[in-house]
Amino acid sequence: MAKIKYRYNPELLSFDKVSTNWRDVLKRAILFLVSSLMLGIVYFVFLSSFFTSPKQLKVLQELDRMTFNYKILIQRVDQMTKILNGMEQRDDNIYRTVYELDPVPQSIRQAGFGGVNRYEVLNGYEHSELMIQVNQKVDKLAKQVYIQSKSYDELIERARNQEQMLAARPAIQPIDNKDLTRTASGFGMRFHPIYKVWRFHNGMDFTAPTGTDIYVTGDGVVTQVGFSGGFGNRVVVDHGFGYKTIYAHMSKFAVKAGDVVKRGQVVGFVGSTGDSTAPHLHYEVHKNNTVVNPMYYYNDDLSPEEFALMVELSNSGEVYESKR
Repeated sequence: MAKIKYRYNPELLSFDKVSTNWRDVLKRAILFLVSSLMLGIVYFVFLSSFFTSPKQLKVLQELDRMTFNYKILIQRVDQMTKILNGMEQRDDNIYRTVYELDPVPQSIRQAGFGGVNRYEVLNGYEHSELMIQVNQKVDKLAKQVYIQSKSYDELIERARNQEQMLAARPAIQPIDNKDLTRTASGFGMRFHPIYKVWRFHNGMDFTAPTGTDIYVTGDGVVTQVGFSGGFGNRVVVDHGFGYKTIYAHMSKFAVKAGDVVKRGQVVGFVGSTGDSTAPHLHYEVHKNNTVVNPMYYYNDDLSPEEFALMVELSNSGEVYESKR
């Protein structure tokens, strides 16, 4: 049975019966719903500001674990980078030196990544900086590993060719000079005998009578034979592995361009052609297109005592050439 409601009428000093229609009921219902919704929103905002839902808590825990894992990954990458840096140092200073290979330039080892921003897709997240840092370190490490692996490939290939490399190395004196008495002008600065000025001498001179045998100092291929200005009659031999030797002022040749020669083979004979003041051999060694002191390659000929004596003789010997 529905309740009957009355309203007090102060003018008539009586209670009047309250009558309701469907419009009033609808208004009350709408007002109740709106009020409840507003109150619910207020409660939700208030509670969510101070309390975390189970779902949010799980997401936050996952985020904390991810951040921790990223930091652990950075530490591991840093440790691996230190190990790789040590491998690079040994590679450049030991392994590549033993096999006479130039060190890998740091500009290549430490080169960055060009082009567009590789990590742009990682921007806009709460831990974007951390994510980008990890990816940068991993990418750099991966590139260093790749370059180091290529260096080891080169070392392996050189090791396989070690026998040929040792045979090609200019490791003997170019004329018979066991007692070192034929050692003349050495490598380095010397006084020009004609122009009376100091000039750099790119090789070594050996005195010998005209017609004395000249030996190629390592296996190789004859690339040039002929007259060459101040060199006079000259032979050039390419030994491979970055080595090239030059034999100048010859009186006659014993080889022609294209000949394959073996260490100790006669390539010509001592003379005094070109810019020369007396019969002698001018001998040069080039490594990777850079002239080097031939004396440091006579490892098959000289004992330590003989080497010391050759240094002394080459620094005080007579000058026979005018240009080199």
